[in-house]
Amino acid sequence: MSKKIASYEKALQELQEIVAQIEANAISIDDLAPQMKRAASLIEFCQNKLRTTESEIGELFGKE
Repeated sequence: MSKKIASYEKALQELQEIVAQIEANAISIDDLAPQMKRAASLIEFCQNKLRTTESEIGELFGKE
């Protein structure tokens, strides 16, 4: 389950789908751990993207 993450929007959408499946008890116990690992990597990707974007915008306006 090492799918490449294409964009922030796609990562967020996939993360929302995983959360919805967990909330609906639609994930089997066999799939729970891999889905949680995927969710963790999606969260990390989104956090890094937000930090990078914030830094780039800060540089544009002379802030760090």
